[in-house]
Amino acid sequence: MKKVLILANHFITLYAFRKELVNELLESGNEVYLSLPDSPENTYFQDKGCKIINTPLDRRGTNPLSDFKLLIQYVKIIKELKPDIILTYTIKPNTYGGIAAGFLNTKAIHTVTGLGSVYIQNMWQRKIAVFMNKIAFKSASKVFFLNEHNREFYRDLGIIKRGQATKIVPGSGVNLNKFKYKELSVSKGTTFTFVARILKDKGIEEYLEAAKNLKSLNPQLKFQVVGFVDEEKYIDLLKQYQDEGIIEYLGKRNDIPSVMEKSSCIVLPSYGEGRGTVLQEGAAIGRPLITCDTYGCKDNVEEGVNGYLCKVANAKSLEEAMRKFLELSMEEKINMGRKSRKKAEKEFDRKLVIQTYIKEVNKLIRDEDSGYENVSRAIK
Repeated sequence: MKKVLILANHFITLYAFRKELVNELLESGNEVYLSLPDSPENTYFQDKGCKIINTPLDRRGTNPLSDFKLLIQYVKIIKELKPDIILTYTIKPNTYGGIAAGFLNTKAIHTVTGLGSVYIQNMWQRKIAVFMNKIAFKSASKVFFLNEHNREFYRDLGIIKRGQATKIVPGSGVNLNKFKYKELSVSKGTTFTFVARILKDKGIEEYLEAAKNLKSLNPQLKFQVVGFVDEEKYIDLLKQYQDEGIIEYLGKRNDIPSVMEKSSCIVLPSYGEGRGTVLQEGAAIGRPLITCDTYGCKDNVEEGVNGYLCKVANAKSLEEAMRKFLELSMEEKINMGRKSRKKAEKEFDRKLVIQTYIKEVNKLIRDEDSGYENVSRAIK
């Protein structure tokens, strides 16, 4: 029995994107330990058979003392547990978990789920982040990226070397049994749906501006915003737009498939994504997509086939893409949704992602020919 330690920044990121991988690791006979912040919801994984290690972590904080404490915690956890392999996700677990794993000479697979605001907005902490990540990724057994741009970005910064073991995976993938195809309804009006954390980098300002302009021309159009507010400055702005009847703010929802089923088109004008899980989920449901022509977003859209691309941080360009969708006949919209589903089945199936991780874990901690069993049992 092998010990697998997973470092994560929050229950929801692990549950939403990697619970099937956790299930497969458990069913393959591994002991699975999860290091993540305390939450009543952690009992979900505990009931599955995981051992939970409560690890305080401020996802968006920049306090160096708190980050140093996190590093010390990771060193202590790894030293006491002696895992056979560590899997890390998101920025802080990648950085501080990577440093700790390297210090203790422990095998680790890091997954770069996105660049983060520190790189996207070129924040003052960028140089520090680069320095820390160079240390963290130096001794990694493997580094997974969700798109080629992010891999090249890390190479250009010197965080990873040209010959270092890396691999591209199509995000965390989509559970196609959960996100089932639902054909667009011909009887309902048009509803555009923005699904994301509410922050500038996701393009919320451009979406609101485009919605305002289009709503003034056609009051029958519906514009939804779904997700929790990650930057407080948008609380009042969302309320203002809702009070004016421009948008409907649905808040954080746990029934995303149901929300998407009622939508006509999924819109994510993000400045950059790891791979844009929301877009892949929308495609699986069978919805046309509108997103930015940038890394991690454009990988999910074939222009004019299953959606449209717009320029980054450009409300006018976004509005033009939405107008293109509105000009389509109902038959064309339905066909575009069908093309989205086909793309999801071919490229975004979560089984394919799990297969890749399981093979790599087996390669690193077991014999080369140990293989893996069919991962479909994990996708329920």
